[in-house]
Amino acid sequence: MLGWLVRILFALAAPITALFVARDALNFGLIQTVVAMLLVTAVVWLVAAYTGRNRQAPR
Repeated sequence: MLGWLVRILFALAAPITALFVARDALNFGLIQTVVAMLLVTAVVWLVAAYTGRNRQAPR
């Protein structure tokens, strides 16, 4: 199950990384990993922001 999540993250990170670095560059894998970590951070931040919002209308 964790392997699926990692595979999906790397599938999403590859085209984003390819915008900035050529796919045949030596550091493509490293930068792809950094982009995947940024995606994880963004997802965690969005989940935390959504669950932390006030569900009542302000008075």
